[in-house]
Amino acid sequence: MTASDLGRFANAILEWMALIFVLALGLVVVAVVVMYVLDRLQTTQAIRRNYPVVGRFRYFFEHMGEFFRQYFFAMDREELPFNRAQRSWAYRAAKNIDNTVPFGSTRDLRVEGSVIFSPTAFPTLSEDGVAAQDIIVGPHCEKPFHTRNIVHISGMSYGALSKPAVQALANGARKAGMWLNTGEGGLTPYHLKGGCDVVVQIGTAKYGVRDKEGNLSDEKLLKVALNKQVRMFEIKISQGAKPGKGGILPGEKVSEDVAEMRGIPVGEDSISPNRHREIKSVGDLLDMIARIRKVTGKPVGFKAVLGGPEFLDELFTEIQVRGKESSPDFITVDSCDGGTGAAPMPLMDDVGLPLRESLPILVDKLNEYGLKKRVRVIASGKLITPADVAWALCVGADFTVTGRGFMFSLGCIQALACNKNTCPTGITTHNPKLQKGLEPKSKALRVADYAKNLEKEVGVIAHSCGVKEPRALNRKHARVVIEHGKSIRLDQLWPDVEQPEPAA
Repeated sequence: MTASDLGRFANAILEWMALIFVLALGLVVVAVVVMYVLDRLQTTQAIRRNYPVVGRFRYFFEHMGEFFRQYFFAMDREELPFNRAQRSWAYRAAKNIDNTVPFGSTRDLRVEGSVIFSPTAFPTLSEDGVAAQDIIVGPHCEKPFHTRNIVHISGMSYGALSKPAVQALANGARKAGMWLNTGEGGLTPYHLKGGCDVVVQIGTAKYGVRDKEGNLSDEKLLKVALNKQVRMFEIKISQGAKPGKGGILPGEKVSEDVAEMRGIPVGEDSISPNRHREIKSVGDLLDMIARIRKVTGKPVGFKAVLGGPEFLDELFTEIQVRGKESSPDFITVDSCDGGTGAAPMPLMDDVGLPLRESLPILVDKLNEYGLKKRVRVIASGKLITPADVAWALCVGADFTVTGRGFMFSLGCIQALACNKNTCPTGITTHNPKLQKGLEPKSKALRVADYAKNLEKEVGVIAHSCGVKEPRALNRKHARVVIEHGKSIRLDQLWPDVEQPEPAA
């Protein structure tokens, strides 16, 4: 090819590039004109009507601000629902890398409500420490459940979560010796394939254990219970993020597989009833617990967010009338700041007690009625760091569960897209292209490492307080900041209630 040929070829390329540029510019101009006309004519948004085209950027920046705020503008301890310091700890724990920090704490310990643990002058030596004690749930059941772990995986349904996310959680739970709660979507093969202990949650829609009319089916209950991995059943009365409202799974997340598992139409919103239709009183609740326990032979409890002590007084009084054997085998108390895939903002923001208040109420009421040794307490709601878990143990919890902590271990970036089908990390989406980013085998290791490191550092706090194992922590080992930056011991804020066990 001669120099003149090269010149002509270069000129042709330039001419084509110029033509493409002119066409693209023309399309941009046409698009801007169309948007200008549309914005001027529409009457629903004042900003776009008054500032056509330019006003559209307001909504774009408002949306993008959710994603960039955490990287460029927010301080380490500023964000909600979880701040950068909390997320960073969870990420490092899941990756099993160095979790030490330099220079000094960024936490303001003068804020009212802050919890401070009380170190002893003579901490427990590492070689003197012991593993967390074995706990029996449902000792009077045909098939009681024995477990040593403190931290477990909270209820997150298949549907709210993707298939690879459930697979990773199930395999990670097996590696760490935890249980995995199915959430109200019911038991699926993906929960069982991991080989872990499973807690089957029975939501108000009773997915997986209902008949054609939506009522609880003893036949399906028994079928589920025959799986050896199924260790307990949890009746969901309410959850912290939406007390008084049933589960909400947007139609765009109801894939063919999810629809088949739940027995619902593809692409339609899955809205569960606000409560179990057959549970209208504490007596009905105890009847349901007894029925499930009789059919399955396994421990049965319930999950609820509290609004005060009155419900517990009524429930425990009825138990005294019926006998201690009628008690639930466990109670999962959820915080009003618990998480979910989708919930109405008024319920998420303004209804229910936070765990910092409801957990002491529950533990004290169990002691008052002599039921604490009979009913195990599971604490739920933003317990993702060692300090959170240690606080719950100090107050009186037997176990803690977290959903969002384990979502961080899977790689969640708090994109706040759980209620859509667009989760960028593949955790809460059924879009195959986005799910490819979540590889279950490697993520299972992170799930297990997060749990192991969380329990290990709870042990570090316990040793600093002078006890040999985490469940030996009590309210004398922690303080809470009150007005003017002063602090008092938890047992002064919430005095222990000790009552002798009543006769069965």
